[in-house]
Parts: sequence; structure tokens; C-alpha cells
Amino acid sequence: MASHRKPRTPILASTGARAAVGITTAALASVTLLSETANAAPAKPSISEVKKQVDTLNQQAEVATQQYDQAKEKTAAQRTKTNQLLAQVADKTEQMNESRRVLGQFAAEQYRTGGLGSTTQLLFSDDPQSFLSQNHLLDRLTATQEQALKTFKIQQEQASVQRAQATASLKQLTSSQSTLATQKKNVQTKLAAAQKLLNTLTAAQKAKLAALQRPKTTTSSSSSSSSSSSSGTTPTYTGSATGRAAAAIQFALAQQGKPYVFGATGPSSYDCSGLTQAAYKAAGVSIGRTTWDQAKDGTAVSEADLRPGDLVFFYSGLSHVGIYIGNGNIVHAPHTGASVEVAPLSWMPFATARRIV
Repeated sequence: MASHRKPRTPILASTGARAAVGITTAALASVTLLSETANAAPAKPSISEVKKQVDTLNQQAEVATQQYDQAKEKTAAQRTKTNQLLAQVADKTEQMNESRRVLGQFAAEQYRTGGLGSTTQLLFSDDPQSFLSQNHLLDRLTATQEQALKTFKIQQEQASVQRAQATASLKQLTSSQSTLATQKKNVQTKLAAAQKLLNTLTAAQKAKLAALQRPKTTTSSSSSSSSSSSSGTTPTYTGSATGRAAAAIQFALAQQGKPYVFGATGPSSYDCSGLTQAAYKAAGVSIGRTTWDQAKDGTAVSEADLRPGDLVFFYSGLSHVGIYIGNGNIVHAPHTGASVEVAPLSWMPFATARRIV
């Protein structure tokens, strides 16, 4: 007898279908979550983080600036040397032309008197000494003619040496100019990176960053640092330094407010070593152009023994320099976007110091 029961729905089949739906939903949720995470905007750095990054880029730009200054100085020296060598070649060429004129007169005289024309052959010979040896012409020349020929030969040898020197110098000049262009590009790259970072800030953030970057100097009667060129008055140094050290400080303080420009040595803008060099030049003392050169001038002093007028160098690579003015402060040209200012010595990591006078 046939059964009238309804067939049962297989339990496993039903559970599998629901499980499949559950897994699919979970997978979709996971994909959606990952997609949202991937598309989420990266967190913006804090003002202190931006300051740290900008400071790092500015310090790297300072290193590149000193390399640029060094290449610029080398290029200028090489250009001077090349010009001197070219001038010597020109002078020697004039002397050779005069000797040729004298020898030409001798040759014309020989022709008129029925001579063999050996002087003429000698004048146009590629190897004058070989010609003289082969033809024994020296035995037949007067003392005056012999001296003229010897002079001409010496001039030829000297001209050949000077031309070779001038050619080598021109090659070095080209290499120096190429290095200069590379270093300039390096500086510009670092500065552009810093500016790009600053451009991401709002006006309020830029103001906050500026406040963080503004040095807080310690005021004291030992030095004059509150006045600046932007206030319309020239600051007067009244500290303990005397003589040339005081004159260098006075000059540097008077440059406050003038912008930092890499490679600049004044009078309207400076980089850090350009300011210190100009300050001591105004005091009648010649020092090197770059921080690395200046770190060899004078005598070494410790941080504890600093006196006003000493040059203070910062960072392990000696990429920045300022003039100590006393009371824990320096006057320096900081970095691009800033101006010559007085700042605390502790603002940057001390490396070494030199007493110039």
C-alpha cells in the first residue's frame, strides 16, 4: 500500500545552501571593508611632524648649499687660471709672429744675395732641429741669425706647452661648471620638497609652524640682538667682544632681516657661510668661503669656552655656521624662507667652534 507521507527535505542540502549564503555575505562584507580601508585617505602628519620633516630637508639643503658654494669657488678659480693661460698663449703667439717677421727678413736677404734659401726652408719646416742637424746650417749663419732661430725654437716649445696647459684648464673648467650645475640642482630639489610639504598646510597650520620655528633668544645686557634691519634701526653691539671680533658681530647683527639665499655672499642676501665670511671681511679678516673651509680657520675651542666672535658649527657634517654673540645666542643666516636672525645656540646640534681672532 502506497504511503501518503510527504518526502522530507534533506537536512544537509538545506544547511549547505544557508551556509553558502552566509559565507558569500561574509566574503562580500570583507571585500567591502578592505576596499574602504584601501580607499581611506592617509592620515595627515601633525604640525610637529611637518616641522621635523621640513627641518631635515632644510638641513639637507644646507649640505647641498655648501657643496654648491665649494663648486662655485672652484669654478671661479679655474676660470681665472684658464684666462691667465690663454693670455700667456696670446702673448707667446705675438712673440712668435715677431720672430717669424725677423726670420722672414733674413730669408728675403738670402734670396736677394743668391743664398740657398735654407732659412726659408727652416722657417717652414715641421721639425726645425732635424733640418738644422741635417743641413749643418748653423755653421753658415751669422750670430744674429743663429740667435733669432734659437729664440724662435724656444718660443715654439713654450707655446706648445702653454697651449696644452690651456686646453687641460679649459677641460677642468667645463668639469667644474658641470659639477656646479649638479650641486645647484641638488639644492633646488631639497628646497622644492620642503616647499611642497609646506603647501599642504592650511594658513592656520602655517602660522602654528612659524611659531614653532621662531627662536626664543635669551636677552641680556651682554649683547644687542633685539634690534633688526626690519625695524629701521641699526643694532649696536654692546657686549664683551672687542676689536675685530666686535666688528664682525656688529656687521652680522646689522644684516638682520636680509633673506637667506643659497650661494649668496651679500650685500642684500646671504647663505650661512656667506654671512660669516662677509662679517669677518668687514672686520679686516679673510676666512674661507664654505663651512668646511671656515672650520679649518683660526683655532679650535670647546662649547664651554666660547667667546663672542667665535664661529660655531652645527650638525655632524659641519653644514651650518653662525657667529656666537654671547649669552647663549648666535647670529646666523638660517635657511631658505628665513632671514638673518639671532637664535639660541641650543637651537641646533653643536659640532665644533673656531676662534678667528
